[in-house]
Amino acid sequence: MTGRHSRSKTDSTTATPGAEEYATAVIPRVDGEEPPKSILEQLGGVSGMIYSTVPVVVFVLVNAVASLGPALVAAIGVAVAIAVWRLVRKEPLQPAVSGLFGVAIGAFIAHRTGEARDFFLLGIWYSALLGVVFLVSALVRWPLAGVIWHGINGDGQGWRSDRELRRAYTLATLLWAVMFGVKFAAQQWLYDANQPGWLAVARIAGYALTGLALLGTLWAVRRARERSAATQAA
Repeated sequence: MTGRHSRSKTDSTTATPGAEEYATAVIPRVDGEEPPKSILEQLGGVSGMIYSTVPVVVFVLVNAVASLGPALVAAIGVAVAIAVWRLVRKEPLQPAVSGLFGVAIGAFIAHRTGEARDFFLLGIWYSALLGVVFLVSALVRWPLAGVIWHGINGDGQGWRSDRELRRAYTLATLLWAVMFGVKFAAQQWLYDANQPGWLAVARIAGYALTGLALLGTLWAVRRARERSAATQAA
C-alpha cells in the first residue's frame, strides 16, 4: 500500500510540472490558502477606479455651471491632488500617474478644439485600440489575458504549453475585446451626439464592464483548471 501511495504521489507531481503555480497565480486556491494579488488589486483596486472618476465628474460639473476653461483647470487640479494624496499615503502611484496623464492629455485636446466633448476623445480611441489589440492577440494565439497576468506576476509564459489554460485565456481575451468594443461604440455615439455629460456617465459605467470582464476571466480559468484536474484524475 505504501509503495502504491508513494508512486501515485510521484506521478501526480510530475504529470503537470508547474500546474499548481499557474492555478495559484490565476485563481484562489481550493485549500483556502491566501491567493496572490488579483489584477484589479495590482492596478490600484476599487479605490483606484474611484479616484480616476473624480476628475471626470469635476470636469462635467464645473463645465455645466461655469465654462470649459475653469472645468479643465479644476479637473487637472483634482488629478494632481489625488496623485499627491496617494503619495502621502504611500499607495501605489501608477494608477494615479496614469490618471493624471490621461486627464492632462484630454484637457489639452479639449483646450485646443474648444469643445468639452473632446476631453473624452483620448479614452474613446484608447478603448478602440485596446479592443483591436486584444482581438489580434487571441487570433495569433498569444491571448493578452494570460500574457499580462503572468507578466505582472513574473511567472513567464510557460502557461502557453497548457492547452486548457491557453483556451481559457483566449476566451477571456475575446471577452475583453468585446468589452472594449462596447465601450468604444457607446462613447463614440455619445461623442457624435455632443453629450459630454452622458460621456462622463458612460466612462464611469465602463468600470462595471471591466468588472464583468475580470469575473469572466476568473470563470474561464477556473473552468480550465477543473477540466485539467478531471483529465489528470482520469
